[in-house]
Amino acid sequence: MKPNNSKNSTKIDNPTLLYCALDNKDPETVENLAIKLSGSVDGFKLGLEYFCHNGPAGINRIKNIGLPLFLDLKLHDIPNTVAEAVRSVAPLSPKYLTVHASGGTEMIKAAISATHEEADRLGTPRIRLLAVTILTSLSPLDLISMGIGSTTKDAVAKLTTLAAEVGIDGLVCSPEEISIVRKEVGIHKEIFVPGIRPEGSMKNDQKRSATPRQAANDGATALVVGRPITGAVNPSQSAKKIKDEIGFKSF
Repeated sequence: MKPNNSKNSTKIDNPTLLYCALDNKDPETVENLAIKLSGSVDGFKLGLEYFCHNGPAGINRIKNIGLPLFLDLKLHDIPNTVAEAVRSVAPLSPKYLTVHASGGTEMIKAAISATHEEADRLGTPRIRLLAVTILTSLSPLDLISMGIGSTTKDAVAKLTTLAAEVGIDGLVCSPEEISIVRKEVGIHKEIFVPGIRPEGSMKNDQKRSATPRQAANDGATALVVGRPITGAVNPSQSAKKIKDEIGFKSF
């Protein structure tokens, strides 16, 4: 799935998906926005802010709208604790759940095992686990200050390989590392990409960003977009513009 530099774009049968990050803790605000966007995006991402404030009831409130749910909790703890956390959210049936790749192989394996066991116990689809590599808010200087003695790209490659070797379903990386992750995992793993900023929008706290077209062409499975959609005068229209852009890839 290596992109080339062809200028010819063609519509494909499996365009990169668009998940909207509903980063707000007020359930009514989030629900109203999700309803408005339900015909313009492919799924919703809910993170720590929303989950910690609203709990399972808040998750079900958005899930009932009917689109796939990406629960971005970035679990990172000892293996048993992470496995139990996975079991705790399993009844909510999110399609995706995140863990930190830096938690290590045993933690990731424990989380994967928990998804299989809970799917069998509940009779529900298995939660797909995504491993977060390096947060898009971190710069190379941040890594140095944290004592990580490698470049961002090298760190992402190592974490990707670690997670892929134990059976992770997909990875989360910044737009700058999509091609690196895709090279490491081939065509069968999913790659979710935050830090997407359409032309003319502000980067905010995203230090490694790209346009929707760039990320799609590099091999992203799904783009996670928040403020460029949720902060727009017409969120649905903004989402549709992004969908139109990522519906075409150059190969």
